[in-house]
Amino acid sequence: MAKGRDGNGLDKPRFNSQDVACAVQGQVRWSWKKSLWISGMWIGAILGFCFFASIGAVLLFFVTTAGVLCFGHSLGMHRRLIHNSFECPPVLEYLLVYLGTLVGLGGPMTMIYTHDIRDWAQRKSQCHDYFAHRQSFFRDAWWQLHCDVKLKRAPLLDLEARVRNDKFYQFLEETSMLQQLPWAVLFYAIGGWGWVLFGVCARVAVCVTGHWLIGYFAHRTGGQDWQVTNAGVQGYNIKFAGLITFGECWHNNHHAFPGSAKIGLCRGQTDPGWWMLTLFENLGIAWNLKTPDSIPERKELRRLSN
Repeated sequence: MAKGRDGNGLDKPRFNSQDVACAVQGQVRWSWKKSLWISGMWIGAILGFCFFASIGAVLLFFVTTAGVLCFGHSLGMHRRLIHNSFECPPVLEYLLVYLGTLVGLGGPMTMIYTHDIRDWAQRKSQCHDYFAHRQSFFRDAWWQLHCDVKLKRAPLLDLEARVRNDKFYQFLEETSMLQQLPWAVLFYAIGGWGWVLFGVCARVAVCVTGHWLIGYFAHRTGGQDWQVTNAGVQGYNIKFAGLITFGECWHNNHHAFPGSAKIGLCRGQTDPGWWMLTLFENLGIAWNLKTPDSIPERKELRRLSN
């Protein structure tokens, strides 16, 4: 098992003092870097739609968006790097995490920290509204897409050594935004500005905004089969979004079994990410795929329905 995770795929935070760390007290502050990034990408996407739209550019948008979200974000960043829910050769892991960086949310260290500090806060009986998505739709959009939260007493999250000391992951972290440039040059050489604006700007804008949208609704309303006792924030399943989120929308399932590589657990819960992992397993390039039956039982988990 990778250092920093328990058998359920949950982070094991390291604190200055466990009694001092607080998930409630903090300030939301504007982040010029995040704000300029998402604003610039949306401006480019709008310009592309208005002046450079073509069948080729639109197809490029759909193919690249699906590729980075499924293989990069869902499989690489989330199920593999963050939760260690399956194993694969290092070269495949590197490829998947690289594609995850192209989503535009940040490098591997940023993604792990952002995920773990949020999950740590949500498992507390109370946490800041930033982590719980309790504010109104537009205020939460401003907070999540343009701001960061600065906790007054934040925990120190222990990043596992194999990631922290990995030179490739350090490189991706330091150059995460710049990773879009080689693709922009390639797309310009093939299809001009239309391919750049659809293949880079529109893709990043939709991926980042869509990530927030799913997070917003998945923590506010939807179906529930499980409840994590004493957790201040519960997850919800979002119907009809399984295909476009590659299974990430079944968030109540994920809150219940974060270490499971399979997120769509019930009949009708489509999980293309899991389909790809089973294909990888059949090809011999992925193994030890974890499911709820193969991870330790959580005493704090309560079934709500049969």
